[in-house]
Amino acid sequence: MKRETPIFTGVGTAIVTPFKNGKIDYEAYGKMIEFQIAGGVDSIVVCGTTGEASTLTDEEHVEVIAYTVDRTAKRVPVIAGAGSNDTRYAVWLSREARRAGADALLQVTPYYNKATPKGLIKHFQTIADATDIPNILYNVPSRTGCNITMPVYRELAKHPNIVATKEASGNISAIAQLIAECGDDFDVYSGNDDQIVPILSLGGKGVISVLSNVVPKETHDICRLW
Repeated sequence: MKRETPIFTGVGTAIVTPFKNGKIDYEAYGKMIEFQIAGGVDSIVVCGTTGEASTLTDEEHVEVIAYTVDRTAKRVPVIAGAGSNDTRYAVWLSREARRAGADALLQVTPYYNKATPKGLIKHFQTIADATDIPNILYNVPSRTGCNITMPVYRELAKHPNIVATKEASGNISAIAQLIAECGDDFDVYSGNDDQIVPILSLGGKGVISVLSNVVPKETHDICRLW
């Protein structure tokens, strides 16, 4: 059964992971989290590509998620990046993120592999079956070489644990069709900061934002004023 309310509405910050001398700078990171919450953001999205997920070790990845959960202390939902082009690894990382206390997971399309529609559906369904928390898909074909088409979205939106998508395809016509066909049971967030208002105007729930790392209040207010 689908959740009745969105994981968040407004702004989820795709927060950066700061480093110092080759190690994660938790003192700086803690200050950044507080800056985000003080700015009114509605969620923290940790260990995405902006959060250096591709350069973190497995231990660091899980540790950063756990730190974020502890530091936010339930003030806002924590969405953990757990995607991979290796289905088994994504399942493992999703379970670790769940154990670390993440409220939801962000699952990027499998990069480089160029999965078929059938393979893409199986990949995301297998990951979603592995935990009991919500999954947000992440469609960014310019970076992954893989696009979630409308037939694939229709099928994935039926899964009770697949509840939303971060749409960074830039294809407004396709996003409009997605919201029109699946919007009652499937939330759409802008994955591009220059498309926040257009996607809100179509029925989107907000943005997973890089811009809000720098100006959280202003980015939040774009959504709030809308």
